[in-house]
Amino acid sequence: MGKVNVYLKRSFMIVLSLIAMEESNLSGLHSMYIISAITLALALIGVYGAYKEKKWALIVFAVGMILGSLFMIFLEVVGLAALKSPLGEGIKNHYLDMLPLTNASESSIDSMNEIQMHLQCCGLDKGYLDWGYNIPESCVCDEESTNPCVAGPKNSSLSEHMVDDQPVMIYNETCIPFLIEDATMSVRNALGLLLGLTLFWVLSVVLCVFILCQLRKKDDVPVVVYSPEAKAGNYTVLADAAEYN
Repeated sequence: MGKVNVYLKRSFMIVLSLIAMEESNLSGLHSMYIISAITLALALIGVYGAYKEKKWALIVFAVGMILGSLFMIFLEVVGLAALKSPLGEGIKNHYLDMLPLTNASESSIDSMNEIQMHLQCCGLDKGYLDWGYNIPESCVCDEESTNPCVAGPKNSSLSEHMVDDQPVMIYNETCIPFLIEDATMSVRNALGLLLGLTLFWVLSVVLCVFILCQLRKKDDVPVVVYSPEAKAGNYTVLADAAEYN
């Protein structure tokens, strides 16, 4: 069995450490629990195989990571297809089903309040008009608002917050465009993360293959040549130096 280059072994272990750290971060996502657990297990097997120079462990690691890389590529293709599909229309139709907001469920209203405060918007289709008379305080612009604001109607529930007959400023933009943009950005970020992780996996497989190739090489052993003369004892005895004196 050949000797593995120490720098190759160290590079392989560094890549596995980076993969393990990334998987620890991904484990916070419920959908990635199983993938993270399997990847961490494979990383441990790979480290063991490289440290102990065990072929079976390296082969298990390589096969597992190749299958995992193919699965990640499949997810990336699905994600790209989702970006090219009418993703915005699906999101728009989902939220428009909540209208009218005056008759929405309590959970839907709570969700809308969080969306409006986070995205600095009001309403879904027609702005604050979607709320009728009961415009929630989540539509009110705060001091750090970056999106445009307009004066709210004086005959709404916000009139009780008026000071010196000054209108209450509320967000002018509707929320659906922001929701579509936010969802698209989330998909792109997820695809970028998956791509980076896949590249690390592929790199670890390449390094693992190099280690296996070095393990397959045989160490150079000096060639021993058998000589019949050595067995027969064909030696020349030197005369004693005293005979020549």
